[in-house]
Amino acid sequence: MTAQDTIQTTVDENDVVLFMKGTKLMPRCGFSSKVAGILNFMGVDYLDVDVLSDEEIRQGIKEFSDWPTIPQLYVKGEFVGGCDIVIEMTLSGELDQMLADKGVAFDTEKADQIRAANA
Repeated sequence: MTAQDTIQTTVDENDVVLFMKGTKLMPRCGFSSKVAGILNFMGVDYLDVDVLSDEEIRQGIKEFSDWPTIPQLYVKGEFVGGCDIVIEMTLSGELDQMLADKGVAFDTEKADQIRAANA
């Protein structure tokens, strides 16, 4: 199985996947920490994939999405974006809408708290 096959299978078999540096409980870069923090705070159930533990996945995910940076968030097989996009979508409410539209559970009150804290 190639790295591309592994990535495709991971994205297909999990509702929400975050390819990141480190893990959701121990991020190893600030950008990964920000996205994991948002998802953790909002109570989103997601799979974290530590790209630092597998160089083929680390390079392969960039080719898979045609996106040069990590972290990368996928929801129901759809590439959402990296740190800046996830933050922007969270603050605008677009992430809430996407999660709701795709049937992914999250805590709306926590999402509102993030927006209130950043108003």
